[in-house]
Amino acid sequence: ERKSRKSNRSEEVESLWDHDEQDKAPDDHDRTTHSRLLTKKQLSDMARGVRELSKKLGSIRLKLKVKTVFILTKAHDEDLIGYTRGVAEWLLSKERDTPYTVYVENTLEHNHRFNAKGLLAQDPSYNTRLKYWTNELCALHPQVFDFVITLGGDGTVLYASWLFQRVVPPVLSFALGSLGFLTKFDYRNFENTLTSAFRDGITVSLRLRFEGTVMRSQSRENRAGKDLVEQLIGEESDNNYTHKPDGTYEILNDIVVDRGPNPTMSAIEIFGDDEHFTTVQADGICVATPTGSTAYNLAAGGSLCHPENPVILVTAICAHTLSFRPIILPDTIVLRVGVPYDARTSSWASFDGRERVELCPGDYVTISASRYPFANVLPEGRRSEDWVTSISRTLNWNSRQRQKGFKEWQEREFEHEKTKGEQG
Repeated sequence: ERKSRKSNRSEEVESLWDHDEQDKAPDDHDRTTHSRLLTKKQLSDMARGVRELSKKLGSIRLKLKVKTVFILTKAHDEDLIGYTRGVAEWLLSKERDTPYTVYVENTLEHNHRFNAKGLLAQDPSYNTRLKYWTNELCALHPQVFDFVITLGGDGTVLYASWLFQRVVPPVLSFALGSLGFLTKFDYRNFENTLTSAFRDGITVSLRLRFEGTVMRSQSRENRAGKDLVEQLIGEESDNNYTHKPDGTYEILNDIVVDRGPNPTMSAIEIFGDDEHFTTVQADGICVATPTGSTAYNLAAGGSLCHPENPVILVTAICAHTLSFRPIILPDTIVLRVGVPYDARTSSWASFDGRERVELCPGDYVTISASRYPFANVLPEGRRSEDWVTSISRTLNWNSRQRQKGFKEWQEREFEHEKTKGEQG
């Protein structure tokens, strides 16, 4: 009976995964269906569906038919380029049971350290199986790749998330960086790790990503008397649209709205759904995913958060007040972070530290849970304790010398020693 339940669960997950694979095909209608446009119930159902899928994927080993492998590394690091060549050569070898097609970054095609010509000279079949990816290929045709391997640190994993702005193939990360919250595997054992992953299956954790959309004011020329709060709570709720979208980004760590190069503080309005939360005078605001809780959010004084929590973390950066405390919100809220019309200066928004965009007075950014989570491959049997181990290892969380215990004074022993001394 237990085997039957496990089999049914596996079939259900495979069905969900197949549906996700079908969703990889580009679709014009799908591109306009952003999570910020969903109703409260639709957003809640979507977030709950992602969480349920993640729970199911975490309880089984998922066997994939991997034929095309995407390798990502720091193309300017000489050592990592050498490691990349080693992995590519191992995957292309005829000793593998499957003739894998391997994609590496197009900048490596003429890199002397990678030595693509020397690699192709080893076997004629490599000419058709060693290929090169570009940013455009990742953005427009993610369905080409079955599996992603990253060689580097957490920044390399974030770059993988940035490249795949929609569906993300399973990402297995080898630790060759500094900290390693997201890099779970030792490169020295890459042959055994990849053999086991392709042959026996993988355990996947779906990490929450945010969808951030820049909204531009359509009436910026005449700012006198205009109120961003009035527009977003009043006018837009009555279908009197005062803003238009200007770029959407899927992010894994955080969205930061700050003062940028301006010497003065930013004035920032924060909205949640159809409610005005507060106005902040600060250097900026960091809105982080649970994965990003150990990044800028941590440096700004925000809380550490387990990556499986379905939450949004909001932390002020150097707020000019004694009372602004970091807050944690459910992932079913649509946040809007904007610059009021009467602000003295513009603010700047960044998405996972990339694509820095100026927000002029009247502009804002919507932030909501993405329908495209990040598929992170986990080591076998380490799902529950992995996160606590990582913050202890990298940040020395709660590390201190243990307090010594007391050696209790025993009255009986004192009386015995006293009597013994008197007799002597």
